[in-house]
Amino acid sequence: MDNGIKHRITRTWRHLTSSGAAAKRAFPETTLTAISEAITAGEQTHRGEVRLIIEKALDLDDAWDGVTNRQRALALFADYGVWDTEDNCGVLIYVNLAEHRVDIVADRGIDRRIDSATWQAVCRTMTDGFKAGHFHDATLAAIGQVNELLRQHFPADGSRANELPDKPLML
Repeated sequence: MDNGIKHRITRTWRHLTSSGAAAKRAFPETTLTAISEAITAGEQTHRGEVRLIIEKALDLDDAWDGVTNRQRALALFADYGVWDTEDNCGVLIYVNLAEHRVDIVADRGIDRRIDSATWQAVCRTMTDGFKAGHFHDATLAAIGQVNELLRQHFPADGSRANELPDKPLML
């Protein structure tokens, strides 16, 4: 059997067998609440808008077709309007549990000031913690890093409306 076909079958199977129960164990309600509170508190100190989306698995067509984590993150960035903030400073943190991958997509206002190596370091904070089973702590550490970056580059300049939900979205 062709290696490409084997890879597609293996990947699709991994997504098919990823369970909602495992996602809830990794991100129980107490963790989701703590993340939401960390995003809310951070957004009081900067002009950025942070959105966390956690997906247990891709749908089977996307898994089979080879949709990458980055492609999925970009699609969700658009679908959930993370790009549509007043100061062009939305940040999406996308977690794909089946792939054990994290991607960060930043709006153009932020992307001009923070390089991809910095975002990759934040992603590594999460993936390294996830490998050890520390979903709660690793995610909060990464949210802290994102908040600090946004505080440095986009400090708060007075009160503003909260443009995106702070509660993580589980797909």
